[in-house]
Amino acid sequence: MREAVHLGRTPHLSRWGGLTARDHAAVDAALEAAGVSALADRRLGTLSGGERQRAHLARALAQEPRVLLLDEPTNHLDVHARLELLALLRSLVAADVTVVAALHDLNLAAAACDHVVLLADGRVAAEGPVEEVLVPDVVEPVYGVRCDVLTHPVTGRPVLTFS
Repeated sequence: MREAVHLGRTPHLSRWGGLTARDHAAVDAALEAAGVSALADRRLGTLSGGERQRAHLARALAQEPRVLLLDEPTNHLDVHARLELLALLRSLVAADVTVVAALHDLNLAAAACDHVVLLADGRVAAEGPVEEVLVPDVVEPVYGVRCDVLTHPVTGRPVLTFS
């Protein structure tokens, strides 16, 4: 899998040179950040869906991006891995990396995002801070379900329940 993560360094390579010590350090840091260092010597095809998802994230991190675009980054991940990934994304944002992620789980979005864009039929139904968008008056017509919004007792973030 390490070779797949090395591909993330492609934009930084010179035409004639191979990977430098800096490139190897960036790959090692990306593997560590994505939580897959222990899997680095395995073949990509032998990884589970969640492990493969984290390997792809490591490849993206190896690029040292300023903007990170993710499509369902928590797909195939168990609860613990999802929370680790969300913490990693928050740390990237704190390090001035812009993270744009497509998420179908509104509670994950409520827990991790600062700004959300809610789509309905391919169009923007609402956008803004989580606390203004993930509310019953917006969520119910888009998804056709009853929604209550609670406040998480520890984080203070919204928690959505559906019926």
